[in-house]
Amino acid sequence: MKIRFEELTVSTPEIAESFNRWENDPALIPLIRPNPNKEALLHREPVTVIELAERLMHDHIYLIHLEDQLVGEMDYQVEPQHLYKKVAGTAWIGIVIGEESARGKGVGFHAIQFLEKEIKQAGLKRIELGVFEFNANAIKLYRRMG
Repeated sequence: MKIRFEELTVSTPEIAESFNRWENDPALIPLIRPNPNKEALLHREPVTVIELAERLMHDHIYLIHLEDQLVGEMDYQVEPQHLYKKVAGTAWIGIVIGEESARGKGVGFHAIQFLEKEIKQAGLKRIELGVFEFNANAIKLYRRMG
């Protein structure tokens, strides 16, 4: 299994299209964003080249490739407002394995290991993440990671 990570530095239409597909996938929406009501669950927010470029101003985004196919993305933010514990030097991480064919193959495990190294190299000392209690696969991964 060949997994490769690539830092996203420039927003392109092709990459924005992949993000748009993943972030608006009905199967993924409950797992990747809070949905306090049915309206929020049904809401679709297009990801454009411009919007993705704006994310790059405050997010460190990495593309996840499996066997040379783009299958997901991961990112970290430095000390965002939504941290649970406001501690200097904290990174908030997120990961989306957008392509169903790449799930359950250990991609997330390798992605988190990669992110941890990047965060450490950036001089950050602490990591936070959020996971919904019904996202059993993510919880299993995070427990395995320690």
